[in-house]
Amino acid sequence: MKDMKMKLNKRAMLTYILVTIGGFCFAGCNGNEQTKTVSQSAPTAIAEKENTSLPEQTGDDVVFKDKDGKTVSLKSLKGKVVFINFWATWCPPCIQEMPSINQLKQSFNGNNDIVFLMVDVDNKIEKSTAFMNKKKYDLPVYVPAGNIPSDYLGGAIPTTVILDKSGDMIARLEGGRDYSSPEIVKALKELVESN
Repeated sequence: MKDMKMKLNKRAMLTYILVTIGGFCFAGCNGNEQTKTVSQSAPTAIAEKENTSLPEQTGDDVVFKDKDGKTVSLKSLKGKVVFINFWATWCPPCIQEMPSINQLKQSFNGNNDIVFLMVDVDNKIEKSTAFMNKKKYDLPVYVPAGNIPSDYLGGAIPTTVILDKSGDMIARLEGGRDYSSPEIVKALKELVESN
């Protein structure tokens, strides 16, 4: 009964987030030329998978690397809400949504129960880190350190994936959005405060 209630709560939260965020969508970089660029520049970043929970259940893990070469795995983040944004410096919708993601992250400053990962799909950590510094964003930049399941990152960017504390994907959103809305902040705070 408890598992059923938990699944219903996750579904309700997912529906709430998708409906709330869906109204704020602008374009995504998914034209043929741009999709081709993503696929060619990060050929090992996309792996075919069908489940939408953490790869721990299949023995795999999703790992990202920062500018210092330190890695973070999604397995190691269980117990935290994880906000992953796949982006590139050449993608106008990615750049357009970045201020709202920065504002969203700042609304969680000091909260260790949520983690933000900005993943540069071009694997150009120096360029993406310089971009963040120039814009004065407080967003941690990573690149893929292995395969990214296709249910996390398909062919379009920006794509945002939100994982709950148990590592289940509760939202996958393609295209740029305004993440600074009070409704989105509230939905994420509810996720962070949940057990």
